[in-house]
Amino acid sequence: MSDDPKPPSNGGASPQLTLHRIYLKDASFETPAGPQGFTGDTAPEINMQLGTGVQTLDENTYEVILSVTVTATAETKTVFLVEIQQAGLFDIRGFAEAEMGTLLGSYCPNVLYAFAREAVADLVAKGGFPQLLLAPVNFDALYAQHLQQQTHGQGTPAPTAH
Repeated sequence: MSDDPKPPSNGGASPQLTLHRIYLKDASFETPAGPQGFTGDTAPEINMQLGTGVQTLDENTYEVILSVTVTATAETKTVFLVEIQQAGLFDIRGFAEAEMGTLLGSYCPNVLYAFAREAVADLVAKGGFPQLLLAPVNFDALYAQHLQQQTHGQGTPAPTAH
């Protein structure tokens, strides 16, 4: 047996991932508590939810959408709500099928997350609230957890952006 790596399935060309564009697909900021949201004595509790979606545009081009929803609540009222859909167009070619899931489910959302964090921070500041810096996210661990849930039959399909 040879220790030589197997050639890629794309006719010998090396695998390539190219980022064509990053864009804000959708954004929403709400302050349902109105002016009372600025007067609370306690710091609001921040809750963040993430979702991803992938759309195949052609054989090698994928639109990856990272949805981020941040809700700030104080006592029982919502102080503010931010919803972002950060998207990117990625050209991916020459990777094995097994690697595609990791690229689309972990690598690409990780690239988009930095831009989504900035968009959330900007909207919160423009809404009149103190700066909000979202904590880093380990997309590799989230993707591994998703795969484990699927393997054990507990999982639902990966969260998708609408």
